[in-house]
Amino acid sequence: MAIINVTNARNNLYSLIEDVNASAEPVTIVNNKGKNAVLISEDDWHAIQETIYLNSIPGMADSIREGMEQPLSECVSEDEVDW
Repeated sequence: MAIINVTNARNNLYSLIEDVNASAEPVTIVNNKGKNAVLISEDDWHAIQETIYLNSIPGMADSIREGMEQPLSECVSEDEVDW
C-alpha cells in the first residue's frame, strides 16, 4: 500500500484517484497528528460494504461456503428457476 502525506495528496489528488481506480491498490494518507486516512476506489468501497452486509446476515457465510462445495452438475440451472 502506498503511503503519502497530506500535502502531496492534496497536490496530486486527481492522479491519486486515477491510480487507485486503475490498480485497486489503496493509498494511505498520513498527517502529522497521527490521524490517517485511506483512499480507495468507489468499486472497492462498494465491495467492502457488500461484504460487511452479507457477513451481517446470520448463516450467510456458511451458506455461501456450502454452495461453493456443491458440484455445478448438482445445481439447478437459472433457466429452471422461477423468479
